[in-house]
Amino acid sequence: MDGPGSFGAGRAGAAFDPLSFATRPQTVLRLLAWIFSMVVFGSIINEGYVNMGSERLHCVYNKNADACNYAITIGVVAFLACLFFLALDIYFPQISSVKDRKRAVLFEMGFSGFWTFLWFVGFCFLANQWSHTSPEELPLEQATDAARAAIAFSFFSILTWAALTACAVQKFLLGTDMSLFSTEPAAGQPEPKQPYPPNDVTGQTTIPVNNAYQSPPLIETVETPPPGYQITPAF
Repeated sequence: MDGPGSFGAGRAGAAFDPLSFATRPQTVLRLLAWIFSMVVFGSIINEGYVNMGSERLHCVYNKNADACNYAITIGVVAFLACLFFLALDIYFPQISSVKDRKRAVLFEMGFSGFWTFLWFVGFCFLANQWSHTSPEELPLEQATDAARAAIAFSFFSILTWAALTACAVQKFLLGTDMSLFSTEPAAGQPEPKQPYPPNDVTGQTTIPVNNAYQSPPLIETVETPPPGYQITPAF
């Protein structure tokens, strides 16, 4: 039942083309989101904590551990989600059920929209805590670049995940091409021939006859003489 236009994919079992898959806008956005998430949590894990002369490490964002933990969490989950959705994009044309394709597109649309919101919250959270960070309280010589990189790529992640959400919505709106089930002939194709001629052949409708032959009823006939004729009596 899955033809061209079935939630953005063709018939199930079609051959996989790596070149066309790699150049798809959705694949490019997925790879960018994967890289941006890796930069966010990698920058904070490597240089997002500073030492204040003791064994305890403090988050570079105004000593707020929640800011670092939040950015690391959404970054790691986004990193894994991008790999999952890349695998789903490869497997998606092999799904033969329209209902399963619809569920996959709805899940992708919901997750991408939700993660766009989480990235927006993370960007605002990190930017706010960074604006309240004082150089007198924290030695920021080494952590400044990493903190700013995490904020910048959090903003870029908002854009990429919002674009992925738009792609998922577009796939959902495409739905299934119901023209495959239409009985009307396509343009440029001859109409199918009728197996039997219609009843109206010469412009007149033929009336079916139940019994083509009926025997006439038995009628007893009596010979009547013509007028003016007299019967001669017998002697």
